Amino acid sequence: MISSDDRDQFLEDTDQYRRELIAHCYKMVGSLHEAEDIVQETLLRAWRKQESFEGRSSMRTWLYRIATNQCLTVLGSRQRRVLPSGLLGPGQDPDVPMAPTSEDRLWLDPLPESVLVPARGEDPADVVAARSSLRLALVASLQHLAPRQRAVLILRESLGYPASEVAEMLEMSVPAVRSALQRARARIDDIAPATDEVVEPDSPEARAILNRYMDAFERADVEAMNELLRSDARLEFVPSEVWFQGKVTCVGHLRGRVMTEPGLYRMLPTIANGQPAAAAYYRPTTDDDFAAFAIAVLTVDRQHIRALTVFAEPELVPRFGFPRTQPAAR
Repeated sequence: MISSDDRDQFLEDTDQYRRELIAHCYKMVGSLHEAEDIVQETLLRAWRKQESFEGRSSMRTWLYRIATNQCLTVLGSRQRRVLPSGLLGPGQDPDVPMAPTSEDRLWLDPLPESVLVPARGEDPADVVAARSSLRLALVASLQHLAPRQRAVLILRESLGYPASEVAEMLEMSVPAVRSALQRARARIDDIAPATDEVVEPDSPEARAILNRYMDAFERADVEAMNELLRSDARLEFVPSEVWFQGKVTCVGHLRGRVMTEPGLYRMLPTIANGQPAAAAYYRPTTDDDFAAFAIAVLTVDRQHIRALTVFAEPELVPRFGFPRTQPAAR
């Protein structure tokens, strides 16, 4: 019989791992909502099986084992999550609208910074390290791996578990783990974008770029946006299959289809996937209040925007801690 004291102790022992488990499951499945559900199920299963926990591994390792296998179960029954650039080549006509696709696709979600906020006394350097493994392009690349290869790569390289522990966690042999890791590395090398200099989202350079981006959007200043974008910049809009590559095409689309007049958008700064981001609000006329519209994630270097990925899902905005509406007057 498990007492209430045992339950309270269990909750205390496991709560310290909740955020990192959510981040881990997010890398596995590409969805914050699914990751949270998996972690909830993980803790429920751990609670039910705690009497069988023999302490041969740490509590943390035991929870990662349960969570990873739950992720594999979920991934076995559905298609992978993607970004538009992972489907087709870039569009050539900037006048083509980025309309929602009619295809029944699963799209990658952005991850709020709140998942990575350090607890009191936790080393902020750990957050910096966690951010590096959650960059949007890397998480998108992981979704192209076979689920078990994905699990091996994350457990070995992001979390640093030795091959013997990974083999036990996934019920594989050590040679099978090593083989899966080799294949996963080769695949990631083929599909992952080249890693440029990483700029932390709270650095002065990143904040300056984000502020210029938000200001340009709110004022419909296309020329300012043109100065911000790198020559090979990428523009994506989830859930559309249409995306653009190259400053000329991206700016052409923004000028003709998006940034058409001042006052349509309001932007609030945030962080997503360890990158500068903005919560975007939109109003169709100047008589309306602003309604939550999207989370825009910027990939930047120290001077320019390299990629802009807009997740046009209004329900994401409250997940990032913002209200659903903003009054028209500041």
